[in-house]
Amino acid sequence: MPTERITFPGHDGSTLSARLDMPGGPHLATALFAHCFTCGKDIAAARRIAGRLSAMGIAVLRFDFTGLGHSEGEFANTSFTSNVDDLLAACTYLSDRGMAPTLLVGHSLGGAAVLKAASQLPHVKAVATLGAPFDPGHVTHNFAGALDHIAENGTAEVSLGGRAITIGKAFIDDVAAERLGPAIKDLDAALLILHAPRDTAVSIDNASQIFLAAKHPKSFVSLDSADHLVSSAEDAEYAAQIIAAWAARYIKLSPPAPPPGAPEGVVRVSEADPAGFLQDVASGPHHHALADEPLAYGGTNRGMSPYGFLSAGLGACTSMTIRMYARRKKWPLTHVSVDVCHDKVHAQDAETGNGEKIDTWRRRITITGDLDTDQRKRLLEIADKCPVHRTLERSSTVITELMDSQQAD
Repeated sequence: MPTERITFPGHDGSTLSARLDMPGGPHLATALFAHCFTCGKDIAAARRIAGRLSAMGIAVLRFDFTGLGHSEGEFANTSFTSNVDDLLAACTYLSDRGMAPTLLVGHSLGGAAVLKAASQLPHVKAVATLGAPFDPGHVTHNFAGALDHIAENGTAEVSLGGRAITIGKAFIDDVAAERLGPAIKDLDAALLILHAPRDTAVSIDNASQIFLAAKHPKSFVSLDSADHLVSSAEDAEYAAQIIAAWAARYIKLSPPAPPPGAPEGVVRVSEADPAGFLQDVASGPHHHALADEPLAYGGTNRGMSPYGFLSAGLGACTSMTIRMYARRKKWPLTHVSVDVCHDKVHAQDAETGNGEKIDTWRRRITITGDLDTDQRKRLLEIADKCPVHRTLERSSTVITELMDSQQAD
């Protein structure tokens, strides 16, 4: 996904740092992601969700709140209200670019912020939260031992997630006074709540309170064994898939016609985890799959191997071709299944007369129905006429060109 590094003014004029993840194809909608308390725009969950949504044609803006990450300003002078105002400033930036967001996604305190901000954004059609607190003041339990010092001195340095950060009294007072119930009740958008039952930072009771306060349409999805930061790649991927699939129901995604030269669209493959081999495979704006290598080859086995996809293409094309022919002939074919195995064999085993290895696919086709012997024999012959079979049997040409990268590190 092409990524723009951008900046825009926050609630107090401080320059906020952001990434705008644009779709590689048509831009169909825009989302805004708000990160968790003291986290940043580049955490794993934010990257995975942005990647999944951009694969659907949804641009995603993720930014660092004032005083965090690469954004300017003093975090000690911020509050929950200022976080909401930063969020509104991000929406203003997007709107000025003609990209008013229709989807808000918030993680932890960012989830509380998007719930509060949504009522002021009539263009928002859907809101998704991950591990969000019903009472923003709940976050203070993370540094309860410093509350007396903050009350007496105005600020205190606390350790959160292994990093030192200065918390101000204004933040404590603001989150203690904030109540989300009315904002959630008045939410004029679809709501998706994702929460982990084992979340030790924000208990799952918060998800129940948010759900009960909201009107329909509302949905709840458990993140099972995920931690609060959704730090596991598998958990982040799951959350991203759920949000992407759910959002498509409430956000109008009307893709234009495929570009010339690609009548069936474009298949885009991009790394999902640079540390391994996991790949995102997006076929146009509607279809997504994962490719990977088995554990034995250094992968995580979370998707089919490249040869698995080739075998799937052969099997699917074979079954479709048989069904198409039987339907045209009005034969009583009730079901088709195709088992495909791929292997590398020595060329001499295939009687080609040399010692090189070649690819061999073996198909086992099962057809059921009240078919006579001639009909079954004819359907087997038709299987060999499937387009993918013919492509694999004859020589093909792969044309490759190196494109300029627009991906920001």
